[in-house]
Amino acid sequence: MEDFYLRFYVGHKGKFGHEFLEFEFRPDGKLRYANNSNYKNDTMIRKEVYVSTAVLGELRRIIVESDIMQEDDKQWPLPNAVGRQELEVVLENEHISFSTAKIGSAADCEESQDPEGLRAFYYLVQDLKCFVISLISLHFKIKPI
Repeated sequence: MEDFYLRFYVGHKGKFGHEFLEFEFRPDGKLRYANNSNYKNDTMIRKEVYVSTAVLGELRRIIVESDIMQEDDKQWPLPNAVGRQELEVVLENEHISFSTAKIGSAADCEESQDPEGLRAFYYLVQDLKCFVISLISLHFKIKPI
């Protein structure tokens, strides 16, 4: 699956430092995951695992069905003090790279100049985060202290 790449980042810099969640799927099947929360002196979690072509195929299906490749972030809220989200996807001969403010809920999408596009982004991100957290949990025992 040489024609596929995905990276997602959400984070902010605040009183606990740079807190973020980031994951990346590479064409060779490597999933890289990082979660940094300094809240209550938590430490950064970094995990790497290789996933099967079936997992990459499911990820591609999620991307395609979301129609995110047809969207444009020009009218989305700009990253701000609350934080930023970034999504980069390479799918066959298409490449998208989005950057927007953190979205707290689906209701926040309605305030955008492009509510439909931002809603597609919001729901895709929710699906991707659930997918990745499930994969990481299946491979590693990550339990809060």
